[in-house]
Formats: sequence, C-alpha cells, structure tokens
Amino acid sequence: MNLEQLFIQYKENSISGRYLTLDHIQPLLDKLNTDNQVQVIGKSVLGEPIYSYQIGTGKRRVYLWSQMHGNESTTTKALFDFINLLNDDTDLAKQLLNNFTFYSIPILNPDGARLYTRANANEIDLNRDSQDLTQPESNVLRQVFETFKPDFCFNLHDQRTIFGAGTTGKPATVSFLAPSYNEERDVNEVRQKAINIIAGINEELQKYIPGQVGRFDDSFNINCIGDTFQFLGVPTILFEAGHYPGDYEREITRKYIFFALILSFKLISENDLVDNRFGEYLNISQNNVVFYDFMYKNVKINYDGIEIITNFVAQYKEELIENKIHFNAYIVEVGELENYFGHYEYDAKGAEYSDDFQNFPKTGQKANFYLNKNVKFVNGLIKS
Repeated sequence: MNLEQLFIQYKENSISGRYLTLDHIQPLLDKLNTDNQVQVIGKSVLGEPIYSYQIGTGKRRVYLWSQMHGNESTTTKALFDFINLLNDDTDLAKQLLNNFTFYSIPILNPDGARLYTRANANEIDLNRDSQDLTQPESNVLRQVFETFKPDFCFNLHDQRTIFGAGTTGKPATVSFLAPSYNEERDVNEVRQKAINIIAGINEELQKYIPGQVGRFDDSFNINCIGDTFQFLGVPTILFEAGHYPGDYEREITRKYIFFALILSFKLISENDLVDNRFGEYLNISQNNVVFYDFMYKNVKINYDGIEIITNFVAQYKEELIENKIHFNAYIVEVGELENYFGHYEYDAKGAEYSDDFQNFPKTGQKANFYLNKNVKFVNGLIKS
C-alpha cells in the first residue's frame, strides 16, 4: 500500500489552511449526500446545524468526530481525504466498506469553528463536558454514542506548536493517546485495543517522520470525552495533529493524519490487536512543552545601562481577521531558556537589540525589532 500515492490521489483540494467552517465543507456534504448519508443530527448554541456522514455496511462500527475544538481543523481536512478514498470504486475502498460502518461528525463545534475558538459559543470546552452535558453539542455527541453503539471511537484534535516529542528537539508532528479509564491508569482489554492500534500506527509513521510521533499524557479525567468512552467500554483513540517544520497551515501534518486513519483500519481489519504492545506504546516519546515558534540566542540587551547577553522567544497568535487566520508573532519570554527549542532559531552572536519602543524585548510586544540596527525583523522573521 503506497500511502503517499493514496494521499495525492484522494486529498480534498477544495479545503486547506487552518480556518475551516461549515461554509467550507457544505459543498462537500452536498456532494456526498446522494442517498441521505448526510444528516442534521442537532444544532449548535447559535443554531448552526451539526452534520453526520455515514458510510459502509461492515459489522465493525467506527465513530469519528473532529473540531470538537473549533480552531482545530487539521483532522477535519484529513477526514474528508479519507472519505474521498472510501467513495472511490477500488478494492481498498470495498474492503473497508465491507468491514466497517463509519459514522463521522466532521465539525462538532460549528460556532467555535466560525469564531476560530477552542470553546463553543457559551465559552465551554466541550472536551470537559462529557459528564455534565451542559451544551447541545455535547449532548449530540453522547446521543450518537448511545444509539450508534460504536466498537471504536476516534477523537480527532489539533495540538499547539509548543509540543515536542520528548526532549529531542523534534516537534510532535502527530501525537496519540489511549485514554485511561480509571484513576490508576490500568490497562484492561478495552484500553489494550487502543494501545495496540497506536503502537501499530507509530511503527509505520516512524518510516515517514522518525522521532516526530508523541504520546499524550494519560492522566485520568472523567470529564474528558475520551476517558468517558474508554470508561464506558469502547476502545477510544485520541489523535493530535501537531507541527511539522514550516507547516503552519498543517497541510503536511494533514497527510500523516490521513496515513494514521488508514493504518488504524488496516490493523483492525487484520485483527492485529491481540498482542500486548504496551511496551511499544510506552516507548513512544512523551509529549513535552519544549518549543517556541521563534528563539533568538545570544542577543545583547542594554537594560538601564547594563549590557547582558541573553535569549528571548516569540510565539505566534492565530488571529481571525476578516475571515482569514493571521499568524502574528509576539514576544513571550526573556531569559536563558535552557532545554527549549525554536521552530525558527537565530543566533545573534552578540548583536545588540533595539526597537521602536523601549529597546528591550518586552513580553506581549509584537516581534518587530532590529539587531545592530541593520538587521530588521518583522513579525518574527528577517525582513529581506
């Protein structure tokens, strides 16, 4: 199976970038809805429809949802790439549709998607509402779980650029978690299935992004939807789409999420879930907060007449302006910053910092400055 070729063939080119709303996917849903496969299964706080898409006749029932957090759109793109594969008349598609019934919710939080926020319109994190079920979107997700009765759940998310795979200096481009089902983080038969799938995915992804797969923290929180579904006896896998060098639009990461989806169902189809791969799972590097978007090293700063050589870092804020995401870099910390990395690093070699304000890299300030008054940085990068 040539995963690279499959991605090229089935990538849904009508959607791209980070800002993805119902407006963007509505034409795709309309195209897919040839025989009522697309349904409105509820409404958001602001009255936006929540859509589902179902395909396949197989006995294994798979439940997938994306954009529970509205500003996490990478897995939505990959989900439509995968749906394109399922709708082609190939042996692979037929095999998957004969083995599985797929039920997906492409955008669970359409209000958050439109506002480009993590939370819903009531400012509630839906991934902390699995027990109280105070929000309409949370209730939709739970009602489908109760009626569809899945055999596997796929909880699809994005994670921030701050995460690295261990402390290696490599970003966590894709991370996974088999959520705990109890405080003790025990491994029962249900969680073991999720662990084995992740171990199998990781084994293959290492061929494409060696050292760039992470394992998310498995502290138990029954308010999180993955922990709840695992507790309720359904193997559940958390996907986290992270940073690939230079890929702030997450078009490359999207590819590896697509790979991971295919690999998941290949593993399940082959019943390759009976072994205990817990050791392999634990060998996946733990997600660690070790990255900033920008790191400037060995910068001379004149602070109240005292010259020091130090480092400072900046981070992008993703700001929605006129229906477009703008990546605006702001200074966030000054100091030695040992054991941290930058996705973009610049060694100033003692060059003196200056700016149009106080000639000091102040936290919260836009990353526009000069080094030795002749190298100009605008929005974090050297202005050519």
